[in-house]
Amino acid sequence: DQQVLQHMEDRVRKIQGDCEELSLVSVSLQKDCEQKQKAIEMLFQSVESLKKDKGDEQYTLAAMDMNAALGSKVTCTQFEATMERLDQRMQEMQGQVSGQSQHWNEIKQKLSDVIENKLDRQELKDFRKQMEETWQKSIKELEKKTAEGDSAAGMKKQLPVPFTCLSCDRMVKTPVPGP
Repeated sequence: DQQVLQHMEDRVRKIQGDCEELSLVSVSLQKDCEQKQKAIEMLFQSVESLKKDKGDEQYTLAAMDMNAALGSKVTCTQFEATMERLDQRMQEMQGQVSGQSQHWNEIKQKLSDVIENKLDRQELKDFRKQMEETWQKSIKELEKKTAEGDSAAGMKKQLPVPFTCLSCDRMVKTPVPGP
């Protein structure tokens, strides 16, 4: 009876140790999940700020077009300087977007590594798959918006119909093509 009792006590101690170990692993997984949630929230905030910056740029371009349409004469040097500033701004925005994309890829890789090391259950694998799909959608949307921003909007603007020649300032009555 004592051997059986001793054997049962050993098993109970082993089960208690396993429970404590499971408790520690559970706490670790909860912390990891909270960190990932914070990282996801930061990514969504970054996307929102990029959308806001894109909107500010469109507002600026619209204001520039409105000023030109009001009939103020623009010299060739002013036009070139403005186009150069616009080109620099576009390059800065592209640099920011590509830097953000690299940052997202690094975070994605870190999350992927942590998930590979920590998660073995099927429910968590489904969560991982959903996260990867969300990442891919966000990156595709960002790339799509970046591709849309590369158009030469300054070159497509409609000239006001009577307009003057840049070299001699005489009135030119030529129909402007396009809408």
